[in-house]
Amino acid sequence: YDENNQVVPTSIIPLIDGGTEGFKGNARVIMHGYTSCIECTLDLFPPQVNFPQCTIANNPRLPEHCVEWVTSILWPKEKPFGPDVNIDGDSIEHIQWIVEHATKRANEHNITGINFRFTQGVVKRVIPAVASTNAVIASICATEVFKLATSSVLLMNNYTMFNDIEGIYMLTYPPEKREDCPICSNVPVRVQINETAKFQELVDQLIEKYQLIAPLICTQIDGKSKTLYMTSTKQMLELTKPHLRMTLQELGLANGIELLVGDPARASSMRVIISLTSSMETITAK
Repeated sequence: YDENNQVVPTSIIPLIDGGTEGFKGNARVIMHGYTSCIECTLDLFPPQVNFPQCTIANNPRLPEHCVEWVTSILWPKEKPFGPDVNIDGDSIEHIQWIVEHATKRANEHNITGINFRFTQGVVKRVIPAVASTNAVIASICATEVFKLATSSVLLMNNYTMFNDIEGIYMLTYPPEKREDCPICSNVPVRVQINETAKFQELVDQLIEKYQLIAPLICTQIDGKSKTLYMTSTKQMLELTKPHLRMTLQELGLANGIELLVGDPARASSMRVIISLTSSMETITAK
């Protein structure tokens, strides 16, 4: 950035991103400071599919439930290949063992459709790939690289969707930048939460809203830096875990206080300002 807090064009490293899932695909060109970043469009990404543990354990209805039962419940219990051996999705022996026990589980509940290929797909979370879709998206990405290298044509503006399930459909449009994006904007995000809430509720809200994995949460209270939550080491987890049961007021988190939140899933830390609301305000908002 220059003295006016504007992006220096020569410092930009362009990112050309593409991906496919079955007959659907997308490609985009990201220019920091000029286009929306991946974080701005995080809502476009579907959450990872997870199955309720109660359904897996007690009332499986799909073949996926049977495979998940073997991997999440039976494998840790029986440890078929040794106490310290985790499931290897590329191991024929591991997948075959899962197939055998998942088939038994499926037969008990009149479920069909379990085979080696299906089981490996569930274990490895395999996304189906179609060669024609891959070719189209790869060609779009290669074309954008050529444009960047030669400056011969204007770049894509800046996100393209592709769908060839029924015929061929394509759409190119520029996703808007989020003004509160923690990656490409310096503006802190605001999180509303009830003033009587416990710290656990705030952590859960941050994890769900910003898809965090293992958040590190710090703040400054009375001019002193304080680590509120940290899971990266066992010692810090033991020290900060009791904070989850405390209310925000007990931790000294007043209205308008700023938190610094880091996470392995994010390229940089994000600034979060807490906006406390009363119970009456929450009811009125609803």
